[in-house]
Amino acid sequence: MKLDKANKLRIGLGVAVGIILAKLFVIQIVDEKYKIDASNNSMVYSVIYPTRGIIDDRNGKILVGNKIAYDLLVTPKEVEEFDTVALSRALDVPVEFIRDKMNEYYKNRRRIGYQSVVMLKQMPPERYMKFAEIAYKFPGFRGQARSIREYPYNAGGNLLGYVSEVDADYIKRHPEYSAGDYAGKTGIEATCEKYLRGEKGYSIYLRNSRNKIEGRYRNGEMDKESVPGMDITTTIDAELQHYGQMLMENKVGSLVAIEPATGEILTLVSSPGIDVEMLADIGAHYNEIASNPYKPMFNRAVQSSYPPGSVFKLVNALIGLQEGVLTPQTEYPCQMGYHFGRNKLGCHDHRSPLDLEESIMMSCNAYYCYVLRNLLENDKYDSIADALDAWNSYVRSFGFGRKLGSDFPSELGGNIPDSEYYDRIYGAGRWKATNVISLSIGQGEIGCTPLHLANLCATIANRGFYYIPHLIKDSESVEIDGKYKEKQYTLVDTVHFPKVIEGMYRAVNSGYGSGGTATVAAVEGLEICGKTGTAQNPHGDDNSVFICFAPKDNPRIAVAAYVENGSFGARWAAPIASLLVEMYLTGEIGEDRKALETRVLEGNLMDKVKISQ
Repeated sequence: MKLDKANKLRIGLGVAVGIILAKLFVIQIVDEKYKIDASNNSMVYSVIYPTRGIIDDRNGKILVGNKIAYDLLVTPKEVEEFDTVALSRALDVPVEFIRDKMNEYYKNRRRIGYQSVVMLKQMPPERYMKFAEIAYKFPGFRGQARSIREYPYNAGGNLLGYVSEVDADYIKRHPEYSAGDYAGKTGIEATCEKYLRGEKGYSIYLRNSRNKIEGRYRNGEMDKESVPGMDITTTIDAELQHYGQMLMENKVGSLVAIEPATGEILTLVSSPGIDVEMLADIGAHYNEIASNPYKPMFNRAVQSSYPPGSVFKLVNALIGLQEGVLTPQTEYPCQMGYHFGRNKLGCHDHRSPLDLEESIMMSCNAYYCYVLRNLLENDKYDSIADALDAWNSYVRSFGFGRKLGSDFPSELGGNIPDSEYYDRIYGAGRWKATNVISLSIGQGEIGCTPLHLANLCATIANRGFYYIPHLIKDSESVEIDGKYKEKQYTLVDTVHFPKVIEGMYRAVNSGYGSGGTATVAAVEGLEICGKTGTAQNPHGDDNSVFICFAPKDNPRIAVAAYVENGSFGARWAAPIASLLVEMYLTGEIGEDRKALETRVLEGNLMDKVKISQ
């Protein structure tokens, strides 16, 4: 039997009504979400901020922990007449502060509505307790607990970074945050923010018709617990970091130490740095830090591009050996420098001629001018431009000229020139080896960070490979990226590295007066291998540079020290780096080196640094 139009309409309306009734049943009876939304005007959400994750050093010492502080919140529409003087005494703030704040809130009362606003941030518990005892006298005022950072150990202010309240720009870039939240802004705090931050919770309260809080909503069954942040284990050795900071005090520069067998960063000092006491309340000290002409927030270890100076001779030596233009027995003369045409690249006084090991031991400039010229004028390449590009590839395989890929933010890549660079300066085919001869001794257009230099040292210590330097260790909370566990090989065969290492060993251990430029770094029994550098500085005295590793076999630590305006590498950088090595490997400084330690600790080079640079 066919349905007429009237019956079809009735059936359709019946189905529609059934659907609507079913939906209403779900909304009103089954689904609690709609009930809660309808009650929102009478519900008050109190945020529970999570405890931020702890940051430990490699040995389990706490670098960054937490302590409780309290924010004082005000809900202007709930505030009644109160004794301003009594409140100011309890909070230890001027009466004018409270009056000004309340006037501001009253002006914006309609916009604020029943929202709570923060009047005072991060009150210490003892001050909050004074308020809590008389809080009943001040309706509309309440405390909100939150954890803030504390620093049990004075190690690595720049390295650790700071936490501060997010602003509108940060929220725009990270919509999962809201006003009143805190986040890591620099250093490890920023790098590991996703692990450290935790997850906010809340408690729900009901407000009655007179806008008074009358109790928990459903006895708290709808509340959400906060989730603490995950703890982080770093590769840093807190004791060594602290000692490194002492050695670099009153000096401008960096001190970086790496464990060659893993690529783990043991120490990363940027000097001058930020005292950890300032990090706990960065807002109160920010202007002081930002206006400091020495820029303590600037991490020189990963953000400064310096000429490497003579330590770069090691790279050219290894490339020369690989390319076959050099053997360990190859000798070159030096007449107080390298002479080409009417020009001269100078050198200090030493015996001549020299073989490879002696050239490293005595840091001969002329020797490496010969090496670079032979590399660039090598007949196997069609042109000097092609030869330079091959040299560039070798150098980049050591990690130079690019970001190493560490897990520290704001790492700088540095610069290693190629043929296109010089074509733009001189014109294609219009430059030759002598135009770029300063590359032979780590000058000219080469730029690198102290982290690059420490990585170079670790690479030589490993006889031809490195692990990307990193700050975070594998733990229950964090599994580090697999790239930090992969060997990064250079383009130089491993068989050539022992020949260079022997020269580094003799530079330190040849005995005073025998020609070694780094004998000041010698420590009996440690077999330190090192190379000094004196990098030209257009802003004043030369920069003092030194890289070293120890022991010679199965090395446990590789160090780079870079001291601005420190003069010869042996004057400041070598003592600093070798003292750090000695402290790490032995746990103390020997009596025969106490005088050297005192000289370094008391040394002050700040007046030599031109802060306008």
